Amino acid sequence: MATDAVLQGQAGEVTSYAPGRVVSVDMLRGLTVALMILVNDPGDWEHLFKQLDHATWNGWTLTDLVFPTFLFLMGVAMVFSMDARSSRGHGKWARAGKIVSRAAKIFVLDLILTYFPTMHWTRLRFYGVLTRIALCYLIAGLILLATRRVRILAAIVAVILIGYWVMLRWVPVPGAGMPVRDIPLLDPVMNWTSWIDRGVVNFTQHWLHTGRLYKTVRDPEGLLSTLPSIATTLLGVLTGFWMQKIAGEGVGARARVKMHRKQKMLALAGLAGVVVGEVWAMWLPINKNLWTSSYVVLTAGVAALSLAACSWLVDGREQPWPRWLKVVTWPWVVYGSNAIAAFVISEALVKTMIFIKITDEDGDKHSLWALSYAPFEHWGSNAWTSLAFAIAFVVVCFVPVWLLWRKRIFLKV
Repeated sequence: MATDAVLQGQAGEVTSYAPGRVVSVDMLRGLTVALMILVNDPGDWEHLFKQLDHATWNGWTLTDLVFPTFLFLMGVAMVFSMDARSSRGHGKWARAGKIVSRAAKIFVLDLILTYFPTMHWTRLRFYGVLTRIALCYLIAGLILLATRRVRILAAIVAVILIGYWVMLRWVPVPGAGMPVRDIPLLDPVMNWTSWIDRGVVNFTQHWLHTGRLYKTVRDPEGLLSTLPSIATTLLGVLTGFWMQKIAGEGVGARARVKMHRKQKMLALAGLAGVVVGEVWAMWLPINKNLWTSSYVVLTAGVAALSLAACSWLVDGREQPWPRWLKVVTWPWVVYGSNAIAAFVISEALVKTMIFIKITDEDGDKHSLWALSYAPFEHWGSNAWTSLAFAIAFVVVCFVPVWLLWRKRIFLKV
């Protein structure tokens, strides 16, 4: 989905879109990235609203919906981008090379962010958000390149989710025993995903003298739990086929009626996903850290519902749009146009501000990040001041993305 199809007016707001463009995908991706930055960068981690922090273990919050929604939308956009390359005459090998190249660049970018700014080789974390994005893009992209048959893709998703459930529930964990019988189901330390992650880090520490886990004994973006996140991306691919049908209806009153029917079906599918995920949770708890199968179905359902709502709002509208709609959609389209760049900018900015230390009159050192929060907590820190700082940071990160958008620069790794 080439974002350069977006047109802008003198004031910077969205004025129109290229015909056939699925604006809802851009809009929801921008909302997702903005929310990702918001929940990642509060002013005070000790003072948070419950929904703006991850669930401690089992269960879910608004924050736990962010990353899977991004992967889901990546799968949706993948359908359009593949077709665009095919229409330009790119063969399968050329498209496969592009998939591998982009995944490699995203992974290298993650390593650079991990290495920056401390430059400590022994502290590298190979897992991470961008690493998971790279792996999901690579594997889901190659699967889509191999087949576009809905039944086959759905079967792959089913095999992944059921197989992962079986492994977590009925396969003994080395050195711990059988889940439920010998150890609690989804024990935070003794489960297959954590066991594999520790093994991988032991290997990299021995042979590469580096590697660490985010939670010391486990990692929320670990190796095995990337498998069901690929299923999340493939569910986005399946939704992408449906979004193509929505986009194909065109514009106009009659087209909007047909489009609304398809949007309702997408919303019903999303609602079904939420219900199935919650029911499945009775046997396999919803758990973002382990990316459980029930979590995949639930979050894909929420993403589909959100996409249906955005599609109902913006897709297929005749030009020109009413001004209120331009104003409402513009910030999210801007963020969505450079989603990866927005995330990288936020991460690099946070790391830099934490790394830079300033000495006060008493000789105490404070990070630039802590000092920037000081005006917000002048009368004490609480959940509201923490949220206000996070919103301010989202606005700060918006500025460079907006400048890129103004100059029609769309960074693609």
